[in-house]
Amino acid sequence: MEEHAGEPMNMGTALVRTAFLVDAVYADAVRDFDLTVQQAQLLCVLIPRPYGMFELAKTLGLAKSSISGLVDRSVKRGLVRREADPGDGRAFRVALTDKGARLAEEFHAETTRRVAELPLALDAEDREVLKGLLTRLVADNRVPAVFTDDSCPSAGRDAS
Repeated sequence: MEEHAGEPMNMGTALVRTAFLVDAVYADAVRDFDLTVQQAQLLCVLIPRPYGMFELAKTLGLAKSSISGLVDRSVKRGLVRREADPGDGRAFRVALTDKGARLAEEFHAETTRRVAELPLALDAEDREVLKGLLTRLVADNRVPAVFTDDSCPSAGRDAS
């Protein structure tokens, strides 16, 4: 495998290799929590509030049939539940159950910890610069808030 010991990479290469690095850490966490990548993403999206099916599909970048299957499998595992949509009597929203909220909190905390360790070889000033640049990159490209800085706000949630 080719190494770039201190040699600058072009931007595309650096970003793709960074994505592989973060994906590998995320995939390890997913396996440790006995989730699929899609289930973990679903749990993270639902942390702040319930979502409608269309909104979930759009946020996760999945087709309607894929999101339906993902929700069905997650319901069977007791991680999410369907609830009536107060704004549309014909529709429903997907919400975390107590079990799903606990798992989401644990997964979020552990995954955040693992990913945060990746730049520890950088000094504090470089980490701050990197954080600022990545924040701008995410904001400029309107990346969905699938994973946030906040801990899982499940206290006081009406989850079953």
